[in-house]
Amino acid sequence: MNAIKVMIVDDSAVVRQVLTKLLEAAPGIEVQHAVSDPLLAMERMKTQWPDVIVLDVEMPRMDGITFLRKIMSERPTPVVICSTLTEKNAKTTVEALSAGAVAIVTKPKLDLKKYLHDSIDDIVSAVKDAAGANVSKLAGHAPAPAVTAKHTADVILAPADGRAMTRTTERVVAMGTSTGGTQALEDVLTRLPRVTPGIVIVQHMPEKFTAAFAQRLDTICKITVKEAQTNDRVAPGRALIAPGGKHMLLRRSGAQYFVEVIDGPLVNRHRPSVDVLFRSVAKAAGVNALGIIMTGMGDDGAAGLLEMRKAGARTIAQDESSCVVYGMPKEAVKRGAVEKTVPLNLIDREIQQQTQLTVS
Repeated sequence: MNAIKVMIVDDSAVVRQVLTKLLEAAPGIEVQHAVSDPLLAMERMKTQWPDVIVLDVEMPRMDGITFLRKIMSERPTPVVICSTLTEKNAKTTVEALSAGAVAIVTKPKLDLKKYLHDSIDDIVSAVKDAAGANVSKLAGHAPAPAVTAKHTADVILAPADGRAMTRTTERVVAMGTSTGGTQALEDVLTRLPRVTPGIVIVQHMPEKFTAAFAQRLDTICKITVKEAQTNDRVAPGRALIAPGGKHMLLRRSGAQYFVEVIDGPLVNRHRPSVDVLFRSVAKAAGVNALGIIMTGMGDDGAAGLLEMRKAGARTIAQDESSCVVYGMPKEAVKRGAVEKTVPLNLIDREIQQQTQLTVS
């Protein structure tokens, strides 16, 4: 198998030096070039095109987003954004994801060299995930951190007890996604009318980035979109996105639903975890819910979606042809968790059918 050819584009000499050394030490990865800005990158790419680009956002002469858009319009290539973890850069990086980046690797302003050494497993994982992504699905429009232990949703809450939930007029749509999910969610949510069931979402994304992602969606959607906080009500015409670094659970009070945001260990190597959300939806909503699993690497959400289906919820998966990475939906289908498989451009119709159930 050929090595993944990587280009690093970052104005920090420390980042270029350390990342080159660390990535070169990883099996199956070869660093072709490490350059200080996009103009130099374009010169090198005339003779040797990389398989994956690790790209900074804020650089001299040309910013990373302009460079990214140029790449995606001319020759779509997997891009991993390497961004400083600040509120300001979070908004810019979410814009980069919308423009077609596959994943985010965060970096701090202080102790950069130590951080890169400590995070090399995450960086290598992001590069390898990006190399396998179907970036043609991103043209024109986040990876699992590697840890030793792989917890299940049991570490957060117990499975549903099997008792049927009383049917109510309040419907809940639960969505889970990872790599390629920022663009997929934008595609679905921007299609929805204001009269839509309440939606709860887990998108694998680092801390600080989910708030900027929710804010961006809120400006372009008819429905309201916000980063979830404990006790936020799951209401019609509103989508709540789990904060990066926290798990989100659905709770029920009478006939109404709300969310709880909590700390806890990584589940399926993620926090937030789709499995945690889906299990809580199975327990709190059951037959009143619709579960949707979308593009993403790994298997997070497959077990939880099966629990939702067993609890009486409807369940659907995004089809392979429209996924950037057909990992999470494939595993859910394999486990018998999926009632129906649909392309990305029809998922909004499935959600709107829940509204029809509510008013019927």
